[in-house]
Amino acid sequence: MEDEHAKHERGWPAAFAKAQSTNYYLAMSSLTGSKEVLYVVPWKSHAEEAENMKRTHADPVLSSKMSKLAREDAKYVDSLSITQLRARPGLSLGEFPDLAKARFSQISVFRVRPGKVELFTKASKAYGAAAKRANPKASYRVYEVIAGMPSPTFITFTSVEDYAEFDQRTADDEATWQGATDEEKALISGFMSEGVIELETNRYEIDPKQSYVAEATKAIDPEFWNSK
Repeated sequence: MEDEHAKHERGWPAAFAKAQSTNYYLAMSSLTGSKEVLYVVPWKSHAEEAENMKRTHADPVLSSKMSKLAREDAKYVDSLSITQLRARPGLSLGEFPDLAKARFSQISVFRVRPGKVELFTKASKAYGAAAKRANPKASYRVYEVIAGMPSPTFITFTSVEDYAEFDQRTADDEATWQGATDEEKALISGFMSEGVIELETNRYEIDPKQSYVAEATKAIDPEFWNSK
């Protein structure tokens, strides 16, 4: 059964749709860890985000509706944290997933010790090389925190269309380590022992009712994206 908070949050995508906004985002509800919902908003640049802010502020109807929704959030939201990330394509692996078909995500947060970013970079590249040999179709994205969390922090995203695919991801991780060279293992182990303060991994389910996506995205799987 949909809870009251989820029902309230559906007001946001409805408001954006009515205003014909292009401020698209995915909502992800946690399956592990603390109970939370992530709203992931993609921007190509700060300039694109700035233009969206200007359009929103210039629309009195949308601005008013957003203010009303934000005030009502207080009934359901215990805390709110906004984090900005930048993509690190040189540390990512494989093709970018079709998010219109993605249903679950695994997100890992690496809090890195100050001065150890280079060690993280080398370890990430070593892991990526071994992962690609273990499974040429392996895919994940790496992002670096630029605001909203302690730095340096890196976050990885892995998306799947079926939760059962995590079984294969686990097998791929084992194969990656087994097939890694001695040099790759040394870089990975060195970072884990010397460079990481904390590593936390959690899984999330895409929530279509709280998400706001383009009509072209909905058309790929209308039964999912238009679910009531």
